[in-house]
Order: sequence, then C-alpha cells, then structure tokens
Amino acid sequence: MALPKSMRLLAIVTMAIFCWLIFQIFRAPTSLTPPGRANGKPEDMLRDPNLDPTGEPPEPLHRVQGNNYAPDNPNSDRINATILSLVRNEELAGIIQSMRDLERTWNHKFNYPWTFFNDVPFTEEFKAKTRTLTKAEIRYEVVPKEHWEVPSWINHDLFVESANILEEQEVQYAHLLSYHQMCRWNSGMFYRHPALQDVQYYWRVEPKVHFFCDVDYDVFRYMSDHNKTYGFTINLYDSPQSISTLWPETIKFLASHNHHLAEYNAMGWLKDNERRPEHNFKANGYSTCHFWSNFEIADMSFWRGRAYEEYFDHLDRAGGFFYERWGDAPVHSIALGLFEDRSKIHWFRDIGYQHVPFFNCPNSPKCRGCVTGRFTDGEAWLNKEDCRPNWFKYVGMD
Repeated sequence: MALPKSMRLLAIVTMAIFCWLIFQIFRAPTSLTPPGRANGKPEDMLRDPNLDPTGEPPEPLHRVQGNNYAPDNPNSDRINATILSLVRNEELAGIIQSMRDLERTWNHKFNYPWTFFNDVPFTEEFKAKTRTLTKAEIRYEVVPKEHWEVPSWINHDLFVESANILEEQEVQYAHLLSYHQMCRWNSGMFYRHPALQDVQYYWRVEPKVHFFCDVDYDVFRYMSDHNKTYGFTINLYDSPQSISTLWPETIKFLASHNHHLAEYNAMGWLKDNERRPEHNFKANGYSTCHFWSNFEIADMSFWRGRAYEEYFDHLDRAGGFFYERWGDAPVHSIALGLFEDRSKIHWFRDIGYQHVPFFNCPNSPKCRGCVTGRFTDGEAWLNKEDCRPNWFKYVGMD
C-alpha cells in the first residue's frame, strides 16, 4: 500500500536533515582553539618550568671545603673572575641592597672580588660603606673618558632630532644622553678597561636588585668546567621602537662576515615571528628577544673575540646607540645568538633573582622571599614580555 503524500514528504525532509548533520560533523575542526591561542599555537607556556622542583646544575661543582675559598688564602680555588657593577655615588643605597643579598646567598662563601666602575671618582663614603659588606677585595675604578664620551662621528643635532622621534613613540630615556653612553659602554667598552685586562669571567650586578636563593657552588668554575660562555636568568622582549634598525644593520654586517656564524646558533630564537609578530615587524625581522643583561655571568673571551669586536665596531659606527636606543641587552643577545654555539648559553634557573618588575623564582628549599614561578609582580600584561617560551622552543632549558 502506498504511503500518503504527507508521510513521503516527512521522510524526505528527515533524510535531508540527517545528511546535513552528517556534513556538519565532518566539516568541523578536529580540535578546539581555547582562549589565548592563535592558529592553534599556544601564546604562552602551559606551565612555567620554575614551578617544578629545581636543583643544582650537573656536576662537577666546586664547593667550600675548609678554607679553600677563604678571602686571605693566596692559593684558593677561586679562578680569574670578578663581580662587576657600573654604579654612581648617588646609587649607594641601591648597591648596598644588592651587595647584601649576593653576599648572603653566595659570595660570603666564595669571596670573589667586587669591581665597581663609575664615570667619576667614588666618594670616600661610598668606599667606606661598601667595604663593610664583604670580606672580599673591592676595586674602585673610573671609566676612561675615551670609553665614555660620545664618539666624534655622532652628530649632536641629529641625536636631538632622533630623540624627539623616539620620545613621540614613548621610548624611555630617549633624551638622556648618559643612558645612551651607558648602553654603549656596557655593550662594547667595559671589557676593554685596564682593570679587567687579566680577568676572564664576571657576574654583573646592578643597584636595587634582589637575590633569593642560596647558591652553594662556585658559579664561575661551573662556567669554566662546563664550557659555558654566558649565563642568564630572565629572557624578555624589547621595545621594537628603540631598535628598529639594529637587525638591518646586523644583516649588513653578516653580508660580509657570515663566516662568523656559529654552526649551532640560535637564529630561530632571534627571528621568530609567530609568538609576537608585531615585534618582528616593527624591528624589521628581529623577534626582539634578549637576555636581560642586568644579570649576566659571562666569559669575556667572547666579547674580546674577533667576531664580537668586529660586530660591535660596525654597530658603533652605524650610530644606533645614540640615534636610536640600542641597549647592551639586545646587542649582546644577538651576538651570542649568531656567533656562539647555543649549547654554551646557560639558564641559571636555580638562582632566584629580581630586577623590578621581573623575577626568576625557582621551586627550591634554598629560596626565600619570592613566589615560586612568579614572573612579574606588576600588571598582568607584563607576563607577555616573557620570551623564555621561545628560548625553550628553539634551544631548550639547559
């Protein structure tokens, strides 16, 4: 018996709906994109590795045994290294804070010398108060004028006009000449100082920083024993407006010096354009990722090597330390990322550190005074300034 016409129409409609539903199921994406992801790629780490238990780096590690690191021991286990700080007399309170922290957590055990630099002589008050904070030797040095003064090829009128443009782009310290001089000195002049000519390793310390974790091994001997060139704690994005021609100048340098490129470099970290594409665009091909150089433990042999010396001299002649605001952090970082084997760059994840507003705070019973895994105690948007995810992606966590 034939079905009524109304039943036949209902069957056709039902089948059409069923087919449409099947089509929609198979055309749906295979995975959902949660908030905070773009193109299926995580914008940030799913979990900060500082939340995981943190121990010391691998052996061999040199420790205090008896008087092997006593300040008056002429045959101590100390190697050719110093704690280094560029600081002004008026920053005395800030450097006292930093010294107290580093002496408490590390240097009261190892007694490495402190070397202070200033563009003017240190006051007797500065010397007297800093000497009370350590048993180690302290050296007070003045930066030679030829290392600090603005180079002869820099046009002052162009500097002022360039600073006006930077200021319109909200670049900090654009008109502060001494800041530009400091960046240049920290980039390529400090290791040329006569007081450092026979020194190989340094730990850079600035005023008003904090150290939170007891470190029970000689970090300089760790660098030497494990063939490390550079150590960092914090890895950030820079202001692209302040360094817009730094990468193009680097490319110009590489056009005639590509023999300096390390076989196992960190080019991917330097050129990444996925996580913060707007930075790469504004910096003309540079991700702006850099090691925050207010903390650095490094081998000056790298800065004194031919690759870095030629690179720095090229940048210096280009004028960007004054016509833009090239900092020592991106300059050092680009050079390391290009000219050094990436395995020789070490993340000191076990050294708790703060320079406002950023932290490196490991999960360790040796740490006190910072929140485990905290990257910043500032505004929430500052978390996007963390470039460690890129470093871990292209290099790893060593």
